[in-house]
Amino acid sequence: MRLPLYYYANTMKTSFRILLLALAGVATATFVIQAQTQQPMATADQAPEQPQKPVTKTDAEWRKQLTAEQYRIARESGTERPNGEVYQTFKKQGGGTYYCIGCNAELFSSKVKFDSHCGWPSFYDPSNAKNVKAIQDPDGSRTEVRCAVCDAHLGHVFTGEGFNTPTDKRYCINGTILKFVPAEVKKPD
Repeated sequence: MRLPLYYYANTMKTSFRILLLALAGVATATFVIQAQTQQPMATADQAPEQPQKPVTKTDAEWRKQLTAEQYRIARESGTERPNGEVYQTFKKQGGGTYYCIGCNAELFSSKVKFDSHCGWPSFYDPSNAKNVKAIQDPDGSRTEVRCAVCDAHLGHVFTGEGFNTPTDKRYCINGTILKFVPAEVKKPD
């Protein structure tokens, strides 16, 4: 007995729907796992010594030094989820300085941070411009921000968004790769 053509078409639609549901389940599980592994922003009780030359390490050395989430963001150009624990911590922090989690290079100061309501830490200017480099995405849609010392992915910089800041820039930075040192901490000699 031969089955009509529409029977096969409906069977394929059902199989496709099952596949889509399975993929959606995997994506949801991945998001939940990533959300659960997000760690608070690192805080140090002492300002780190500044690197004097570029910092290069093997992949194994980076994996040993960084948490899985820090590695994913800094070394694989990942992005933390918006409005997470890191962002909530950032919003509550007072005066201080933000350093690269990979090499301790000074990146941003609380003096230039602002709440852009985007879900990620925002700054309008680096505190030490030589430690931050901007690279235009190949398609020209965004400008990536990286640590100039260890080449860690930090986030992106946007211009012309109309924020009331002196530079009209928003450095949208992943807080997971920042180390915060409160202002009252003494810097090394």
